[in-house]
Amino acid sequence: MDHLRPSASQRRDLVFDASGPEACNAGITWARQALADWHFVDDGDALLVAAELLTNAVRHGGGVLRLTLRHDRDSFRIAVADPSPSVPHLGPHRPDTVGGHGIFIVDHIAQRWGSRLEGTGKTVWADLDVPPRV
Repeated sequence: MDHLRPSASQRRDLVFDASGPEACNAGITWARQALADWHFVDDGDALLVAAELLTNAVRHGGGVLRLTLRHDRDSFRIAVADPSPSVPHLGPHRPDTVGGHGIFIVDHIAQRWGSRLEGTGKTVWADLDVPPRV
């Protein structure tokens, strides 16, 4: 069981059949359960970053292919794969606009984030502080 070995690296992958808003909802629900299974306190940051990465994949990446959560003692990574090779970039933040805040939010919360090309698509990832445990 995952919670018996907290010092070992833990990884979970969710592969998606659907890629619209229902994928975002399913991904957030799944991530919330993974955090609970690993006995992490839901401080909101991990779920917010997951929601932003999932939403960006749906809006700009052609849909969600996979959501991966991975943690060890020192790091917590959220990664979302989509079929588009177009990588996100951090532009000037415009707080007076509706939408367009996703990567700004990810950049603000994450220790670091980036993307890597994979096949014909990409994975966007964000590293966060390891959530506190219950």
